[in-house]
Amino acid sequence: MMPLWFPLTVLSAFFLATSDATTKRALTGRNEYLVTWLRIVPTLPLFLIPLPFIPVPKLGDDFYFCIMTGLPLEAVAIILYTKALKLSPLSLTLPLLSLTPLLLLVVPYLLLGERISPTGGAGIMLIALGGYLLNTGRGETGILAPLKALAREKGALCMLAVAAIYSVTSTLGKRAIAASSPLFFAAVYLPLLVLVLTPVALYKSRGELGPALRNGTVNAALLPAVCYTLQALTHVYAVNMTNVAYMIAVKRLSLLFGVLYGHYLFKEQGGIVSTLIMLAGVFLIVTGG
Repeated sequence: MMPLWFPLTVLSAFFLATSDATTKRALTGRNEYLVTWLRIVPTLPLFLIPLPFIPVPKLGDDFYFCIMTGLPLEAVAIILYTKALKLSPLSLTLPLLSLTPLLLLVVPYLLLGERISPTGGAGIMLIALGGYLLNTGRGETGILAPLKALAREKGALCMLAVAAIYSVTSTLGKRAIAASSPLFFAAVYLPLLVLVLTPVALYKSRGELGPALRNGTVNAALLPAVCYTLQALTHVYAVNMTNVAYMIAVKRLSLLFGVLYGHYLFKEQGGIVSTLIMLAGVFLIVTGG
């Protein structure tokens, strides 16, 4: 029988990729800080309204530590994530998130004591190979061509930082869920994330909030916001059911969905083969566990 965390994770991956693709479309000619804020602001009422009806678990220092440490990191990551979507093609930026499982071989062990099977080593090599080959065929020659092309892409550099941050926040999130409950964590963490981002977004988009109601920005951010909220809800349930490295690895199916969106919606070329190599590594890590 298929474990419940797997279909929940695939759903989370699909909603995340859909949110990414529609966010990239919404970013055209618009302020990325404002779009970032509009993308996550619906989580505020959605998770706050049921909060009084959610049983409050006994909370300890561990829960507060994870929340206070994870929030600023998550805020930085989501801003960099949106910048990456705006600056570079989906087929280049999204596959770089496959680097997160590499770090998740170490971070959960340090923070949670979770052990990963050594047979996932082959999967790690495939992920690294796919990431290196991602930039081949972009006008450069030689073995260092992918590294040179990657260095020129600001969006790719932003996504590399996101991949590193997510390895920490995913682990802290699971630790906070273990110290509370999936629904309680989501009902507290996501609204707090909105509150942390609100002053930054309002400052960076000062003078643009009023026109956003008239120029279509709010409407353009509606579908990304709905999909982002759904991916968050499915994520918090799935990650509580299995090893965090395995769940995040499977969630990287969003990379394949995202590259396909980039190909069909934005006519982006390349990235499919490299993404499949990276995903093969992801699945090898999962099956190796």
